Amino acid sequence: MSTLEEQPMASTAISHAYEKRMMVFGGRSSQELAAKIAQNLEIDLGQVTLKTFADGEVYCRYEESIRGADVFIVQSTCQNEQTGMTPNDSLVELLAMIDAAQGASAHRIIAVMPWYGYARQDKKSAPREPISARIVAKCLEAVGVDRVLTMDLHAGQVQGFFHVPVDHMTAMPMLTQWFIDQEMGDELVIVSPDAGRVKTARNFARRIGTQWAVMEKERPAQAVAEIGYVVGNVKGKTAVLVDDMIATAGTLCAAAQTVIDEGAARVISCATHGVFSGNAYERLADSAIEQIVVTDTLPLRPGAPANITVLSTAGTFADSIRRIFTDDSVSEIFAGENQLF
Repeated sequence: MSTLEEQPMASTAISHAYEKRMMVFGGRSSQELAAKIAQNLEIDLGQVTLKTFADGEVYCRYEESIRGADVFIVQSTCQNEQTGMTPNDSLVELLAMIDAAQGASAHRIIAVMPWYGYARQDKKSAPREPISARIVAKCLEAVGVDRVLTMDLHAGQVQGFFHVPVDHMTAMPMLTQWFIDQEMGDELVIVSPDAGRVKTARNFARRIGTQWAVMEKERPAQAVAEIGYVVGNVKGKTAVLVDDMIATAGTLCAAAQTVIDEGAARVISCATHGVFSGNAYERLADSAIEQIVVTDTLPLRPGAPANITVLSTAGTFADSIRRIFTDDSVSEIFAGENQLF
């Protein structure tokens, strides 16, 4: 009886020397920030052609191969007057860049959205309204995004609108460090403009080592804010109004006047996102606010007052992008304190 010679088992995988590639591209609303992020990562910013046709439609084409690469697309869905982009233009351009990257066989596509447009429309405030923050999430997933990286969302529940992973970052470490570097000491009191930001104000004050207070606020209509009174002691102190964004600055200016009326020596405003929409610049120029500190998640509109200080988020985004690329923890950058809702 003959026996069959034992045959070597076939391998279940093909051995191949595969080297991961990271590529960073910037949309037209965030080109300056994207360039700084690439510089921090010590790589060249990827080449992509972006333009708007005469009829208003946007166009995108990658000018180099992105096959097999982890593609990070930096785009705040905001207005950029210098490049002629509206928030809706920025969103559609981001969707086009994601779709083009998927069609070009990118390995992973990560939308880096320093400012997540429509985040304030996270729930229905009246019957028959859309939940626009959810619409944006659905659109991003529909065109093939694999991951989203964003900073200081207006509402934490926006993360729940996604089925893909969302890495949430915060600018709090760099903002608190700025105040520590100013060596203002015990004269500071951190003030939350409303009850919804109490946790943020408390954590901000803890990091600096000072006291905090909260303001009672009523909003009788959309984009109209009425400030009542301050819960906490601001008399003779430098009041730091902390929020996630400054939009029309109506709430902020009313809050500043209230803390001055209650005895604060001076007022500084601090926020991650400087939207500065509508008549914000004019309101701030006429307000009691001495200094305004924001980050570069959105480009400043032309004509910004001289008392606005802009801190760069490029290093923080670069660290997070590097960790996503190497499959390491993003939350470790913030010691687990990046969910401040």
